[in-house]
Amino acid sequence: MTDQGFPVEEIDTSKPHTARMYDYYLGGWDNYEVDREAAEQVLAVYPAMIDAARANRDFMQRAVRFLVESGVRQIIDIGTGIPTSPNTHEVAHAVSKDVRVAYVDNDPIVATHAGARLLGTGNTGFFLGDLRDPVGILGHPTIGELIDFDQPVALMLVAVLHFINDDEDPAGIVATLRDALPAGSHLVISHGTNDFNPGVDEVADVYTKSTALVSPRARDQITGFFDGFELLDPGLVQIPTWRPDQPLAPEEAQRIDLYGAVGRKV
Repeated sequence: MTDQGFPVEEIDTSKPHTARMYDYYLGGWDNYEVDREAAEQVLAVYPAMIDAARANRDFMQRAVRFLVESGVRQIIDIGTGIPTSPNTHEVAHAVSKDVRVAYVDNDPIVATHAGARLLGTGNTGFFLGDLRDPVGILGHPTIGELIDFDQPVALMLVAVLHFINDDEDPAGIVATLRDALPAGSHLVISHGTNDFNPGVDEVADVYTKSTALVSPRARDQITGFFDGFELLDPGLVQIPTWRPDQPLAPEEAQRIDLYGAVGRKV
């Protein structure tokens, strides 16, 4: 166990892991040879994966900054992954130190990194929880300590729903979380799609064979996750085009096979 009580003995370094592969795409060091080998298999069929991972991080940061500048002071970030800096709380606290952030992930690997990098940070907490159990997440003591459901909350589901297959009812999971949020709350989603590039299906095959089932989805399916939310401009778009910090060349958006949006609960 770590000092925070996270189960180090459950970490399996003999198989590739999605969080460590993502870290590798981002140029991080929190990965092993087995992760790098699997990541290189992905890059062989989809060279844009590194650009997609970086674009996803940039989208997350722009969305958090926008929400906090709009007055949001509470964030639940589910599926945080290895906390590569700057992470959600760092972006939020650069705007306002008052923002409270509850991180949730289902993996002991992420938990060990969270213990080293997140715990002890003001207004920030982490706990092990699975998106497939939204009721358990909502009832966790860390949520109770940090989140006031009488006030607006931002729910972050960044690059996580495509790891929930259709049989696990991702729309129902999102609806359960949505129903716990008061009006004026926000939902942030980024999600892989095969709308543009058939190579994405090959990526899904690599992940499914090596580490985890991946379910890229079409735009209409992803839009359905925002039921009960009003999509804010520019709507559900390829993530580089969601409120970019600077003008984009058309090809910069076209090679990124992730949609993203921010919705406000009405």
